Amino acid sequence: MGASQSREGLDLSDYSSDEEEEDNSEEQQYDDAVDHEADPHHHQQQPTTSKPHTLDELDEKLKALKFKYPYSSQQNPNSKNAVKLYLHIGGNTPKAKWIVSDKLTHFEFLKDDDVSDGGGKSYWLLKVGSKIKARVSTDMQLKMFGDQRRIDFVANGVWALKFFTDEEYRSFVGLFQDRLFENVYGLVANDENKVKVYGKEFLGWVKPEAADDSMWEDAEAGEWKSPVKTVRRGNQDLLEEFEEAVTGGGIQSLALGALDNSFLVNDMGVQVVKNFSHGIHGKGVYVKFENSGQKGIGSSSEGRSTPKKALLMRGESNMMLMSPLKEGKPRSTGLHQLDIETGKIVTEWKFEKDGTDVTMRDITNDTKGSQLDPSESTFLGLDDNRLCQWDMRDKRGMVQNIVSSNSPVLNWTQGHQFSRGTNFQCFATAGDGSIVVGSIDGKIRLYSKTSMRQAKTAFPGLGSPITHVDVTYDGKWVLGTTDTYLILICTLFTDKDGKTKTGFGGRMGNKIPAPRLLKLTPVDSHMAGTDNKFQRGQFSWVTENGKQERHLVATVGKFSVIWNFQQVKNSGHECYLNQQGLKSCYCYKIVLKDESIIDSRFMHDRFAVSDSPEAPLVVATPMKVTSFSMSGSKR
Repeated sequence: MGASQSREGLDLSDYSSDEEEEDNSEEQQYDDAVDHEADPHHHQQQPTTSKPHTLDELDEKLKALKFKYPYSSQQNPNSKNAVKLYLHIGGNTPKAKWIVSDKLTHFEFLKDDDVSDGGGKSYWLLKVGSKIKARVSTDMQLKMFGDQRRIDFVANGVWALKFFTDEEYRSFVGLFQDRLFENVYGLVANDENKVKVYGKEFLGWVKPEAADDSMWEDAEAGEWKSPVKTVRRGNQDLLEEFEEAVTGGGIQSLALGALDNSFLVNDMGVQVVKNFSHGIHGKGVYVKFENSGQKGIGSSSEGRSTPKKALLMRGESNMMLMSPLKEGKPRSTGLHQLDIETGKIVTEWKFEKDGTDVTMRDITNDTKGSQLDPSESTFLGLDDNRLCQWDMRDKRGMVQNIVSSNSPVLNWTQGHQFSRGTNFQCFATAGDGSIVVGSIDGKIRLYSKTSMRQAKTAFPGLGSPITHVDVTYDGKWVLGTTDTYLILICTLFTDKDGKTKTGFGGRMGNKIPAPRLLKLTPVDSHMAGTDNKFQRGQFSWVTENGKQERHLVATVGKFSVIWNFQQVKNSGHECYLNQQGLKSCYCYKIVLKDESIIDSRFMHDRFAVSDSPEAPLVVATPMKVTSFSMSGSKR
């Protein structure tokens, strides 16, 4: 399937469902807030009749047509927290639309002691009339339209609240944000508790209006200026170039190469495919796992399962495969080294420190481009309370004799075992080896390449667990993935001497920029499915100084979602108008597949051709791999 824009550009109808049949010929609508790069339904024929652009205009037209007019809060002075409630119907079909569910109802925030986490904790709920009762959380995907005095959200469907005055609208937003803070942290949302949670340096994260946004602009100026600007072309639609069925079992992981080949890993082996300027394809070599007498990959006798992590090394001639000890559990006590040229597992490495086996939940390359180094012998490892570097050479720096050793031990060269409390989940490296680590409590820590003992900067996060992180090659931007949104952080700051640095190289002062959030609209979030979450948000791929990543991509169920990086960084972007709180961007393109997506990644920048603003996007589902270009025409 091809790509489409975000699909929220539908109008709100001012009719209840029981009036619709009677008055269908005279139905009037008003425009949704313009918050996408283009009309997401540009392929559908639009009505030629003029229609009002705001609810006020619609109200006047309804009065002129002498339709039944709903009472406003002024006409009902005793109606507290009065709102009009809309419901989105029709899914993503051509008949999708908004209808009035309740012309006049009211909302309230209340505590429900029956809703607990098993420990007796009660949560704030949002109740709207008799139709909505939902826990206040980021799962609601609340979206604001300040110019329309409107809130959209998900709660067993997609709903919209329309407020009758600006004051009532702003009051609701403030209350929602306070109730959300209390539900997340278990503390009343006052200034003292916000300082306790975020620290004085990060108050801009909860009071964005007081944050210093200048760094978002400065990042594109001076010595930090991106030498290659993103060119706005007339047609940047994603075009499907190739879709191929995979060999063997279902894909478990995708390992893109920057050289000639990329690799699809499943429980039976590794399929090698060719890299082209228009994507990956071709029935290349299929490397079956041959353990040379060693058990482990897919072997029940060893208690291991299908490899979930594949790491290219040594000029992309070798691959490290890490299988969890138990299905559904991320940790492993070792990994297998696959020689791609011979198609054999050459050894099974053990994670060990001071003679004791240790576990790892993730591994990654020393730097963002070190997989291209043919002499690479080290890589990084992460566990809940461990961050370290492993070396395949012995302590003297000699290559170990893997023939005479049943299970060679990796050498712990540097790192730290934290006593408790870090709860690391994921990590990534920049071009210079700086390390970003995400935690289950939402914190994002920045470590320099020279010390893994103490973070140079620790961002507090927003309470949601970080499940994946990425960082740009230059270390200026960090992208964290949570279940319900992506968080984009600018790491730049000005030190006491007036020099601009990143948070990897020094402690950031008081002027820390507020982050920006990348979200799905409530309609798209609902269409992605109730059990589907954001996964593996990452930047496009560059490994060269002076080049800037141009897009961000993440998967949500059957969606692959793409943002324009330059647009997200632009403080004047239309998405950020009329918002309260942290700036949230809803401008994206969607690739919809017919099965859940395993991974979506942009190929290396070297595969971007002259008539394309980006390298091809590769989307892997369990049984297919598809390549998309952003060029105006196929080559």
